Amino acid sequence: AVLLAPLFALLAVATALAATLWLSALNAQYRDVRYVLPFLIQFWLFATPVAYPASLVPERWRPLYGLNPMVGAIEGFRWSLVGTPPPGALLVVSTVVVVLALVFGFRYFRRVEGRMVDFL
Repeated sequence: AVLLAPLFALLAVATALAATLWLSALNAQYRDVRYVLPFLIQFWLFATPVAYPASLVPERWRPLYGLNPMVGAIEGFRWSLVGTPPPGALLVVSTVVVVLALVFGFRYFRRVEGRMVDFL
């Protein structure tokens, strides 16, 4: 399981890239996004199981909880390094969300990219 830690690091980097693509394009287009970002980042921190395990979330809410792409990465790290139960469905849902966020974030960024100078 320790050998899987680099894959979870890759998932975390992909999540950061997807968030960066979306938020940078939105920030260039809508100037008020930068005022909302600190709130979003703080909310995302509390919605991600960094200080608590995802096992505290009721079983019926875990697939919905897995929509947070960092849940799979953090729980994967916890599994590979500490030995908690494997993330299973959380990892699958989080990975699908990351892939979709990357694909659509890249498409959105490419569409807005040509007009970013006009916004700035």
